[in-house]
Amino acid sequence: MKNKTKIIFIGGGIVGLASAFKLLKKYKVELLLLEAEDKLAKHQTGNNSGVIHSGIYYKPGSLKAINCSVGREMLYDFCNQYGIPYDRCGKIIVATNHPEVQTLRMLEERGFQNGLTEIKRLNQNEIKNYEPYTNGVEAIYVPYTGIVDYTSVSNKLSDLILDYGGEIKLNSKVIKIKLLKDKISVITNNDEYQCDYLVNCAGLYSDKIAKLCGLNPEVKIIPFRGEYYKLKKEKEYLVKNLIYPVPDPRFPFLGVHFTRMINGGVECGPNAVLAFKREGYKKSDFELSQLFEFISYKGFWTMAKKYYKMGFEEFRRSISKKLFTKSLQKLVPIINEEDLVPGGSGVRAQALDKNGNLIDDFRIIETKNMIHILNAPSPAATASLSIGETISDLLIQKIK
Repeated sequence: MKNKTKIIFIGGGIVGLASAFKLLKKYKVELLLLEAEDKLAKHQTGNNSGVIHSGIYYKPGSLKAINCSVGREMLYDFCNQYGIPYDRCGKIIVATNHPEVQTLRMLEERGFQNGLTEIKRLNQNEIKNYEPYTNGVEAIYVPYTGIVDYTSVSNKLSDLILDYGGEIKLNSKVIKIKLLKDKISVITNNDEYQCDYLVNCAGLYSDKIAKLCGLNPEVKIIPFRGEYYKLKKEKEYLVKNLIYPVPDPRFPFLGVHFTRMINGGVECGPNAVLAFKREGYKKSDFELSQLFEFISYKGFWTMAKKYYKMGFEEFRRSISKKLFTKSLQKLVPIINEEDLVPGGSGVRAQALDKNGNLIDDFRIIETKNMIHILNAPSPAATASLSIGETISDLLIQKIK
């Protein structure tokens, strides 16, 4: 077979790109990265809010906490090295009522445990020094947070992969994988390739790729759509940097918030609603076979039973601009519906197990000649270079 290579990466989002780059930087090897779309970083990477996360939210010692803290600084260094614009602007997390203060204090302590020693507690008056139009009874300022364009980061990673001798093929959707005696055959919509090692970084389709490889991933990827509004240009002064609410600890999403974008503008959101297809960026996007796949999964109804109240509120907020605005007014009271214009949306690939648990941490499964990244939602973009370091080290051990 003419299309032979040592390692194939499936998925051209930032995690796949960062992992391929890290490997090639440390070890000269034949590498091919396959991307189903006509451009890189088209899904989760290219549709997120562009936040460089601090690591404050994640359980100390977890993969998210470790990789976010390390990856954050690696990302800042990468941007400095290659001239990619970013702003280490910091953010505030605001308790809007006294019951939220206890959760805010828990977040503060978690941040300290994760090495964020420069977090600063703000009283009601001090909040105004950071965000003059924000109301709250208490807040914390997190100076480690920043903003960047992850598509720009991804484009630079792809350039470096090519510089190091790697190959990237777009419009190459994987439709079948055959496990041979000592090789792996990867069949796409337009070609066939053989490799010794395979890395699955397929995001929304990572569970599908794992199954094509003969594995039971023990999770199902459930897509959650996050919808955004933007502040009108003349109202952008209401937000200086990033303003977040205290998140509900029972739910793996951060709540609607305000994010200044590196290329200009202020996003408001996202909410979190079930999408009716894996790439369901619009409310009207629907694919019966995929929806049936989700609702026939054992864990789906357990999850639905657990989170139906929150899910219903997210759905109401999705169809009601008035309710969306009301959520935003908890942080910036003078905002009204007329200040908001429709923004974009993204889809989060969230792993769900058969017991109805939304997997909170990154999940990586390793076999003799394969690595599968089966859960890498936020803060995976922030953590991508750190995750890539781990993946590349695992691969080098296999190759050697």
